[in-house]
Amino acid sequence: MYAISSESPTHPDIIGLIAALDSYQSELYPAESNHLLDLAGLPPASLIMMAIRDRQLNAVGCGAIVLNDDGSGEMKRVYIDPAHRGQQLGEKLLAALEDEALSRGCHTLRLETGIKQHAAVRLYERCGYQLREAFYPYAADPLSLFMEKALVADVRLAVL
Repeated sequence: MYAISSESPTHPDIIGLIAALDSYQSELYPAESNHLLDLAGLPPASLIMMAIRDRQLNAVGCGAIVLNDDGSGEMKRVYIDPAHRGQQLGEKLLAALEDEALSRGCHTLRLETGIKQHAAVRLYERCGYQLREAFYPYAADPLSLFMEKALVADVRLAVL
């Protein structure tokens, strides 16, 4: 049994998971293709941070969304500990993050991921994300894939 809840980006468990993610990505990509963001420096109102915990309350996964003023958001720092993969925790985490983003007025989510992270790309595709061009603040990068998902069928309805 796993539970997903909001968490501070400065919680030691989150810091540990992000360090593991950074280490993994550093093995796959050169520094200029690693778009690492320090979530702790963001205003709390612009950040959704969630953790997945097991029965012993150990954090085994995390993910974040950075909310933008235009009603869009960027998925960041999604990571599931390798020992806990294969249990659809990624799908559950994305769904929880998307629900919270929608409740905060976010109508579109975007993300950047690396071309060597095949499992992550498949996860995002299963969850309805589609490939798109690079978006601000990114430039096209042959080692990056950019994806997007509309959280509402008609963005104009999100403004009402």
